[in-house]
Amino acid sequence: MSELEQHRQARIDILRQQEQLAQFDAFGEETAYDLGCVLYALARSARAPVAVNIRTSDRALFHAVLPGATPDNDTWIRRKSNVVLRYHQSSLLFGDTLALKGRVINPDMGIGYEDFAAHGGSVPIRIRHTGVIAAITVSGLPQLDDHRMVIAALGQFLKCEIPGF
Repeated sequence: MSELEQHRQARIDILRQQEQLAQFDAFGEETAYDLGCVLYALARSARAPVAVNIRTSDRALFHAVLPGATPDNDTWIRRKSNVVLRYHQSSLLFGDTLALKGRVINPDMGIGYEDFAAHGGSVPIRIRHTGVIAAITVSGLPQLDDHRMVIAALGQFLKCEIPGF
């Protein structure tokens, strides 16, 4: 295994840990709003030019845009959260797993670039003993920073220590 592959595998292990730790006992519209406000506050304090979103498979529960974000960020949010809602894993974990196999999103998988993005920034909202019910997403920074911002918000909101990379 090359050094790059070892690095990617180590990050995959951390991503799986993050998703295991970032679970909710319950989640509804008010929780989405409160979590979205935590994420928005983190982005605002960092003066990050991002769009933030929490959505289920059929509707937005929270959406906000900070100065400097562009309409393209909404498209990235849709594409990254589509990965989460279809594969029940973070968009970064999905992308790293594909890359480790030497693959990219392609029509042979039944998905295309126009609707799916295997780039960091979208993380599943998972209810303990139930499963994935939504996605929380940031778009506007480099993909690892998008992902880190979401994880920071989840850790703060859930009051737990979530490992980073």
